Amino acid sequence: MKRNIVLFTAFAAAIGMSAQQLAQTDTIKTEDLEEVQVTATRATGKMPMAFANMDRKDINDVNHGKDMASILEMTPSVTTSSDAGTGIGYTGIHIRGTDPTRINVTANGIPLNDSESSQLYWVNMGDLASSMQSVQIQRGVGTSTNGAGAFGATVNMLTENVGATPYGAVDIAAGSYGTHKETLRFSTGLLGNHWGLQGRLSNIASDGYIARATSRLGSYFLQAAYYGQSTMVKFITFNGKEKTYMAWDYASKKDMERYGRTYNPSGGYTDDEGNTHYYSNQTDNYHQQHYQLILNQGIGSAWKLNAALHYTRGDGYYEQYKQDQKLYKYLIPTSLRADLVRQKKMKNDFYGTIVSLNYDDHSRLTANIGGGWNKYDGDHFGHLLWMGTPYYWNDDDRKEYSTIASPLNADHEYYRNNAKKTDGNVYAKVNYEIVDGLRAFVDMQYRHVSYKMSGTSQEFDDDKQQRPLVMDRKYNFFNPKAGLLYQFLHNHTVYASYAIAHKEPTRNDFEDMLAETEEVTPEAERLNDLEVGYRYESPRFNAEANFYYMDYDNQFVLTGAQDSNGEMVARNIKDSYRLGLELALAWQITDNLSWKANATFSQNRARNMNLTVINPDWSQSYINVGTTHLAFSPDIIAANTISYSWRGLKLSLMTKYISEQYMTNSGFKSYAEDDGSQTSAMIDPIFTTDLDLSYTFRLRSIKNATVGLTIYNIFNNKYESNGSCSMNFRQGADGKVEAYNGGWAWSTYSAQAPTHLLAYLSLTF
Repeated sequence: MKRNIVLFTAFAAAIGMSAQQLAQTDTIKTEDLEEVQVTATRATGKMPMAFANMDRKDINDVNHGKDMASILEMTPSVTTSSDAGTGIGYTGIHIRGTDPTRINVTANGIPLNDSESSQLYWVNMGDLASSMQSVQIQRGVGTSTNGAGAFGATVNMLTENVGATPYGAVDIAAGSYGTHKETLRFSTGLLGNHWGLQGRLSNIASDGYIARATSRLGSYFLQAAYYGQSTMVKFITFNGKEKTYMAWDYASKKDMERYGRTYNPSGGYTDDEGNTHYYSNQTDNYHQQHYQLILNQGIGSAWKLNAALHYTRGDGYYEQYKQDQKLYKYLIPTSLRADLVRQKKMKNDFYGTIVSLNYDDHSRLTANIGGGWNKYDGDHFGHLLWMGTPYYWNDDDRKEYSTIASPLNADHEYYRNNAKKTDGNVYAKVNYEIVDGLRAFVDMQYRHVSYKMSGTSQEFDDDKQQRPLVMDRKYNFFNPKAGLLYQFLHNHTVYASYAIAHKEPTRNDFEDMLAETEEVTPEAERLNDLEVGYRYESPRFNAEANFYYMDYDNQFVLTGAQDSNGEMVARNIKDSYRLGLELALAWQITDNLSWKANATFSQNRARNMNLTVINPDWSQSYINVGTTHLAFSPDIIAANTISYSWRGLKLSLMTKYISEQYMTNSGFKSYAEDDGSQTSAMIDPIFTTDLDLSYTFRLRSIKNATVGLTIYNIFNNKYESNGSCSMNFRQGADGKVEAYNGGWAWSTYSAQAPTHLLAYLSLTF
């Protein structure tokens, strides 16, 4: 790592020394060529849908080392979570209450979501924000894009321009909980009016607020580009390599009271003397490598072509100490148990192509036709690394150790399966101004998905036989969208749109079903999305109101439970909806004072919810409890930023409020313990305030210098951003359903850091 930093520093210095010798060119033209690759999949102010944009300056203002989820936190309808409690490491994002597996993410129009989980793990892309030119968040179905279906939102990212002017830059940050960030950036500008090279090398590390929740994130970004009169060819490669100590098991409120809010049960085990220890390598390790080859071609004044090839290689594992494991579940033919250390590994390849042809008559008509084809091939397998002395539990509930030798062989493999997924789509979009001010938008997409899995699972039947993981599914989806937009005055716009979208189940949705006592088949989801909005735009004041009604058939919703791998479990809910009003404003009050705010007021409900009730004879039945709250879907989300600038000084105050959240779909806020006490099944309301203070100046040898300090959670609020919950249900004497412990219910929480800070320095040469 140190050697790479030295090389990058030397290269950046050489660029700065030769800056005066580089040719100048038309910057506007090169930026126009860069943006062709997202033209087909981004929304504009002439489209009837809700979206928010963050440009390079917006990103830089909040990019001091935290993950992309935290950077998007102040945009409408967004909630975020952090396993480590600091926004670094494993982080997640929900939009309109929908979980990360239902949010489509692309970079330069190329899909980034993992094909099997449908989720983007930001931990695999440390400091990606430092290579972003802009980000657009489309809420709801949005416009047709490549990759997984968007059931809550689309995050459409455009990587940084090479730019016409050469530079070298250093970004440094350090703060609480051992957090530090080092980033080196450079660009050659345009060489000979046609060629350019730009890159970044980053290192981010943090000890985390939660005990042992360390993160070590290394990454780079490198692009080489050729610019012709109407042609751009660009090769991009970027990667992320992460090592994080697990913190996704969370902690109960009782454990927090007993051991402190930083308590982390992951990796914990107890020896025969009753002493607690923590396994030092209870870690997640992953390396993800991306390659993109992009062609943007202008064809006359009205047509633009974008085509790209991409390839991603993923390789990683996580390692766990597990106590009291049944050895037959690890293909060791015995009824004994043992403590052990296991690794769950995966290797995958993801590759494909996207293409779009874009027409703009610069008057009334814009049109896009395009699509993509992507192939995923992934292997999953598990190894035992170590096993303690086998034992069994005697009639006195005491361990009796076996006298036989450990049957563990070197590199013992206990499951292996493969998944192959092909995803192809074609779309056509037309936006036409019928009469002055009135536009019609039509968007038609066809998507085909072929998904096959083969091999063995981690689940066993009642006869102790390993269940196969075999599946062959094909899905054909037609996703139409249409809407009208009317600009009835110079500053006033109203719009309405209706969209239908579909989405296939994820790998986890299929795999988790193997653990169920009843065989249940995951079904594809369908969403009917109605958006009605109003926008007012002027040089100093912008305002927006957007009403949405998202009606679902078989929506996959998080249940609150976690599976054996620690991942959140989702299940089909036949009938559910999300209804809301989004408000946003941006006001430049004076030349020095600005105010941005947004708020979402929503209802997120399941209709005709059935709960599994345990009867006195231990049989099970189902009772309909009517309409209930959807899990992890707050009714109110609000964000507020007030900024004051004077010369190089800038002061920003940022607040965020999130109302209480149910952790299950049962409608119960708590469950009864055996002693009659109640345990909460809710995430309490969240209110945080951050303060950022920075000063930007110039020196003779430095083009731009910024020094700053961000204080997070300045009022030291104790809150949790995420959690998990499971409970039992029974019918009380009055006939009503009751929630109770029953010996295995739980509620755990992801505690977030109290007041903490990051100081940062950015120098551009």
